Amino acid sequence: MDDSTHVAVCDINPNMLKVGESRAKENSYLKGISFIEGNAESLSISDECADAYTIAFGIRNVTNVDKALEEAYRVLKPGGRFLCLEFSHVNNPVLRSIYDNYSFQAIPVFGEVIAADWKAYQYLVESIRQFPNQDEFKYMIEDAGFSLVKYENLMFGVTAIHSGFKL
Repeated sequence: MDDSTHVAVCDINPNMLKVGESRAKENSYLKGISFIEGNAESLSISDECADAYTIAFGIRNVTNVDKALEEAYRVLKPGGRFLCLEFSHVNNPVLRSIYDNYSFQAIPVFGEVIAADWKAYQYLVESIRQFPNQDEFKYMIEDAGFSLVKYENLMFGVTAIHSGFKL
């Protein structure tokens, strides 16, 4: 990163921030990075100060997704870009059936075997199914004020990247 670049890493969970900061140190990525404990629904970041806002596999866990999208819009400068990578919905019925069986039958078992935490991985699967589908989430982003909103499915819709601009 050049001297004019700054990255603010924000998470509501202080333990996750510690892990991120530790990994940044291990890889010599601390210059121009700040770690902020905060809630995506009420960011302690100034209005119109960010060129980009990214969130990966986190917006699904926010209590009020609409409020988090409004906050993302608030902190972006005009011309700023919002990007969200999140689990999504497989549209193909055959692939969806295979994916659902895998998700509900295998993922919690792996969670129990690897992390001794069946419930967390069962929650993961359930929260993915409860999150809005790609088009619904696109409309939510537009309702927050973003323009030129689009999405790209990855892995047949298992995940999707949504993008929009503050114009």
